[in-house]
Amino acid sequence: MSQATVLYDAPGPKARTRSRIISVLGVLALAALLGWVVWRLIQPQVAVNGNETPGMLDPSRWDVLAYSEVWQYIGRGAWNTIRAAAVAMVGAMLLGMLFAFGRLADSALVRVPVAVILEFFRGMPVLLMMLFILLVASTGAFWAVVIALIIYNGAIVGEALRAGILALNKGQREAGLSIGLTPVRTRLLIEFPQAFTQMLPILVAQMVVLLKDTSLGYIVAYSELAKTVKDASTFYGNRYLFTFWVVAVVIYLAINLTVSWFGRRMARFAAARGGRGAGATKGLAGPAAAEAGGEIAITPPPGSSAR
Repeated sequence: MSQATVLYDAPGPKARTRSRIISVLGVLALAALLGWVVWRLIQPQVAVNGNETPGMLDPSRWDVLAYSEVWQYIGRGAWNTIRAAAVAMVGAMLLGMLFAFGRLADSALVRVPVAVILEFFRGMPVLLMMLFILLVASTGAFWAVVIALIIYNGAIVGEALRAGILALNKGQREAGLSIGLTPVRTRLLIEFPQAFTQMLPILVAQMVVLLKDTSLGYIVAYSELAKTVKDASTFYGNRYLFTFWVVAVVIYLAINLTVSWFGRRMARFAAARGGRGAGATKGLAGPAAAEAGGEIAITPPPGSSAR
């Protein structure tokens, strides 16, 4: 007998059989697609003039990876990508905090100009921003890439943090103000940590986008991973183009998966700390000031008896 759930009834025998059939067909279709892709890669490539070259998976197309100088060159490109992304991530987070606080300011003299600037940066293509910074400010390729990524992604992060702060219970802010914190300290020490934790999945996804956007650095001749791989394929010949791009894809995936894993670890750590300190009112009263429905839990001083 099927058991009902809150949202839907549990599937019966016919539905389970149908799900199994669809799952098997889906797996077979994916296996067929993968087999076709591998078969196409194995087939020799025939040029317009009739010349035949080995398939993409032929060992002769991968022997270039045995050279240590190739890996040193690719490694420098990967390091340049990581270096630019790391600096831009820190800068984007800090700038995003400033944008979020500016958009939430009580004074219209602060809130309106910040909103205009933020919308302008969000609408600017990162590619044009890099080129503009390089040509106007003459910062060099590295800082042109980093500053453009900080400005653009800082605007995105700022909107995400603002949404997270607005989604909090109003009792959080009232709790901070009632224990003597200023509005700025309340927002910085109580609201912001909770908004950051809530919006962490979105922030991590944006940081992955930021890392991939470093590949746009080719417009300012910054030697990041994508440009390095393209230059390597040009130097060693188009015969190895597919090989180098496969290596680049693997490296990008490794870096992005590491960033995602680190973000998940941060989310679990922040959730664990928030759970342990939910009722604490020492010092700054914890991130939520022991808020429960907007009320404040007041801890009596040591030695006194609660009446």
